[in-house]
Amino acid sequence: MVNEQKNIKDNILKLLYQVKGKIISGVKLSQVLNISRVAVWKHIKALKESGFDIESRPKGYVLLNHEDLLLPFCFKKEFQKKIFHFQELESTMDKAKFLAKNKALHLSVVIAENQTTGRGRLNRKWFSSKGGLWFTLILKPKTPPQLSYIYNFAASLSLSRSLRQLFGVDVSVKWPNDILLNGKKLVGLLSEMETRGDMVEYLNIGIGINVNNQPQKNEPKAISLKDVLHKNLSRRLILETFLENFKNQIQTIDCHRIIELWKKQTSTIGSHVRIETLTDAYEGLAIDVDEAGTLIIKDNKGKIKKIIYGDCFHT
Repeated sequence: MVNEQKNIKDNILKLLYQVKGKIISGVKLSQVLNISRVAVWKHIKALKESGFDIESRPKGYVLLNHEDLLLPFCFKKEFQKKIFHFQELESTMDKAKFLAKNKALHLSVVIAENQTTGRGRLNRKWFSSKGGLWFTLILKPKTPPQLSYIYNFAASLSLSRSLRQLFGVDVSVKWPNDILLNGKKLVGLLSEMETRGDMVEYLNIGIGINVNNQPQKNEPKAISLKDVLHKNLSRRLILETFLENFKNQIQTIDCHRIIELWKKQTSTIGSHVRIETLTDAYEGLAIDVDEAGTLIIKDNKGKIKKIIYGDCFHT
């Protein structure tokens, strides 16, 4: 019964989406779905309460912001079976971990409209306000753990390229894998992996993009695309463009090429930085990122330090 009710709701959303922002009458929905108009009204009410932007009008119903809908049927056919969409999750990373262990396909995507316990690097809280794009990529690369780092660089590179391509925004990548706009955090990335023997079983990359939300309330040093472009944007267009670019980027893994392309878009090299790990902190001038993704800094005494991981702050 629960699955039947969910299928009816999904079908209502699909019908509303297919008319691309036009009104569809309750009578039409009733006829197509073979349910009563009262049942249509109840399902519409439940969809509204769960967060879908559906407006009731005298002649029927209309789905607002249909270009922003993130349900599987809205994506290109090649991605549809790989999209897992939820109105609310504790964390897309936790859900992705479960799905990765239960035969989710390579390049699957777990999306949540809201996360109640989203997390960032070093277990910091990640605020997931409405209008942002919160998702986790499930990757199953045939690669040893030592090379897993390159997928993080490929993800931030592909996403920064996608945002430049779509909106002409002057974004930059920050080591190890954030994306900045106007010096403020636009995108955060977090990766987790599990190995089996000497190979990666799965690698999950959590990505949070401030799109149509207002992050400054909880994160003063954050920014959204809407803050800069002054209009609502299609999160689906962003995600689909990124998936295309990322898929092409990782078809043939060339660590040297990916790092060199990444370095052309970074604002970290040449900046004075502070790196914080769970146990230490380092400061200095960022002078390079090597082929293994290691950040190389020079402190005020001229000593060279190579840093494998940590949170990076431009100072």
